[in-house]
Amino acid sequence: MAPYTLAIGDKSFSSWSLRAWLAFDKAGIPVSTLQAPLYQDAFAEVLKAFAPARTVPALRLPDGTVIWDSIAIAEELHSRHPEAGLWPTDAALRATGRALVAEMHSGFAALRSHCPMNLRIAYRDVPVPDAAAQDLARVERLWSHALDISGGPWLLGEWSLADAAYAPLAMRVAGYDLPVGKVAHAYVAQHLADNSIRRWRAMGLVRDSDLVQYHKDWPRRTWPFPTPLAARAVDGTEAENDTCPYSGDPVTHVLEMDGRRWGFCNPTCRDKTVADPAAWPAFMAMIGR
Repeated sequence: MAPYTLAIGDKSFSSWSLRAWLAFDKAGIPVSTLQAPLYQDAFAEVLKAFAPARTVPALRLPDGTVIWDSIAIAEELHSRHPEAGLWPTDAALRATGRALVAEMHSGFAALRSHCPMNLRIAYRDVPVPDAAAQDLARVERLWSHALDISGGPWLLGEWSLADAAYAPLAMRVAGYDLPVGKVAHAYVAQHLADNSIRRWRAMGLVRDSDLVQYHKDWPRRTWPFPTPLAARAVDGTEAENDTCPYSGDPVTHVLEMDGRRWGFCNPTCRDKTVADPAAWPAFMAMIGR
């Protein structure tokens, strides 16, 4: 069992949960997650075990201590795992990153309200009110500043907690097709192609309810690249492999891709792979790609 336990909300919609989870995933720090479904009675039930936290993300440390708020979680992880590279060793870059995170944490309310994170739907022709446009311009200014001094491709050169903080905003730019310049567009593409982001989104597509209160009355389009490899769930248990690539347990559910059948130990393992096969290294290694 992982020594850390992280309470998160619905992956498709909880931007703050994504920030905390990315810190663990990108650093390779084992963590168990408990999902507190948004706007349901079960949300409060899950958080009872994380008192006095009242929202997600909330983290239980190995000694039982509970901390909440994404900045607190991120900085505690950096303190406990300095070797993980969550912040750069360069003091100037680290200071810049902390300033970026602090402004993200407290700012951009108009943009976040107008375009709530929704990883299930992508839109086009989205109107951008003045306040949201000002926020978007400020985001572009910050990204350009950081990328200019670091050389990219992430805000501080290598991936860091600054990128965790801005990942949900990058997903907003992508999902709502917001107008940004070439530098910002390239930075958003970094996030879209990132396997951690892709796995998080795939799991949300499989496990989350579709919260209609996050829907907007704007024209829809397909989710931006990368286009997932074509795969589909099929009946039966006949497959080329005998055990699940993730758990090692016997095959009970199967997908078909490129005319070949591959098996998994439960419907979630299969369906998350169907959602984005290339996002799962264990699956791609099994099929030799």
